[in-house]
Amino acid sequence: MNDAKILVVDDEPTLSEVISYNLRQAGYTTVTAADADEALRIFKEEKPDLILLDVMLPQGSGFDVCRLIRQQGSNVPIIMLTARIAESDRVLGFELGADDYVLKPFATRELIARVKALLRRSRTTSDENPATDLLVSASLGMTIDTDKRSVAINGREVKLSRKEFEVLALMVTHPGRVFERSVLLERIWGGESVVDERTVDVHIRWLREKIEPEPSKPVHLLTLRGIGYKFQP
Repeated sequence: MNDAKILVVDDEPTLSEVISYNLRQAGYTTVTAADADEALRIFKEEKPDLILLDVMLPQGSGFDVCRLIRQQGSNVPIIMLTARIAESDRVLGFELGADDYVLKPFATRELIARVKALLRRSRTTSDENPATDLLVSASLGMTIDTDKRSVAINGREVKLSRKEFEVLALMVTHPGRVFERSVLLERIWGGESVVDERTVDVHIRWLREKIEPEPSKPVHLLTLRGIGYKFQP
């Protein structure tokens, strides 16, 4: 997918140009933005296939941009660029809908590898999920529209982040199968991501809050202590 268009959002002109130059050398088209407002405007105008998004920006933050893009219903892949390494920052980014993190300073080859991997996973997910409504659980009244990447329970739309959707779609298409945390981490986030198995636990907790009748007493997204999780229709 080297014909993809990538939006680079960073307020450091030199770094932005270096990133853009290397992406163009890898065969991608690039557009750039230097602040949060400009990033949102260019996102709407250019409709990029992936966004590289610095956390610290003028006119807002990368977290603000990520949140607003997801609120618009877009599932465009987002990689956050940050020098902030606190776990709370990473969790916040994933909660808002980011797909991956790259810590500054980074090697250009690593960044390009992350871009390629995320674009590949994004395209593979789309190719493997034809446009169809799938009845997943009669007891939940849940349907998954794999084309629109949306979920509804009893006709009410349930807002999920990109990663929440991917976790749920994977598990419900294999009802009863036990997924180890490491397997979910590899299948959904890929081996390149700077995330650990606690990220899986966090996403399962968020999913329970959104789809379980009683999140504190789950009956569909079940924990197998010391092993992982399974979906029970």
